[in-house]
Amino acid sequence: MTHIHGLGINPSNDSLYIATHYGLFRIDDKQRPQRIGTLTQDFMGFTVTGPDEFLASGHPDPADGQQPPHLGLIKSEDAGESWKSLSLEGSADFHALEYRHGRVYGHDSQSGKVMISRDERSWQPRAELAAVDLAVSPVDADEILATTRQGLQRSTDGALTFAAIAGTPALVFISWPERGPLNGADIEGTLYTSTDAGRTWRPRHALTARPQALLAAGDGEVYVATETSVYESTDDGATVQVVAAVE
Repeated sequence: MTHIHGLGINPSNDSLYIATHYGLFRIDDKQRPQRIGTLTQDFMGFTVTGPDEFLASGHPDPADGQQPPHLGLIKSEDAGESWKSLSLEGSADFHALEYRHGRVYGHDSQSGKVMISRDERSWQPRAELAAVDLAVSPVDADEILATTRQGLQRSTDGALTFAAIAGTPALVFISWPERGPLNGADIEGTLYTSTDAGRTWRPRHALTARPQALLAAGDGEVYVATETSVYESTDDGATVQVVAAVE
């Protein structure tokens, strides 16, 4: 379980799912991570859309020579045991995926564009942006935040345009829960929270390790993965504890 690209909580069992370069894993009751299914495909983008329903993107299992190098958007309806192709197979590689307001939001590493879909099959290309991560407001479908090398940027028109937010920390990952503050992590592993939609930020726990993925599940529950561990916080990043080792 290395090179973690995404984290998600499955509402059907409240288990943490970890999307990696070598397949999908699950942690139950803080036990050793268990691989899901037999695929060792590279999950570059990953998000949970409902009970046992996941969306993902990335690259196929190296043993499967029949698939194109980019999976486009794929879906699982059995908690990651099997996957089917939905759209953009062979052309899109989403490194960031979000599902909210009945829409899929993705950043395609191939075109460099933010893309939005209402039906998981047809897509609307929006602004071209060198984004690392995306977060969508829980109350406004058109408000989207993106982390970039130039700093945090905001769109209020559904990703048609973005503008820099001045004075923010150099965040790499952000996550916006349904309930609770916006959460972020910088390249050094310091965690942050914002209660004003990303305008100002409060530093929290410092991991002193480079993060690989971040998930704010709401009600203070936050998960962050580094090269060596997956951490859990129950107080919006003020304190953390290890829930799994990365091996």
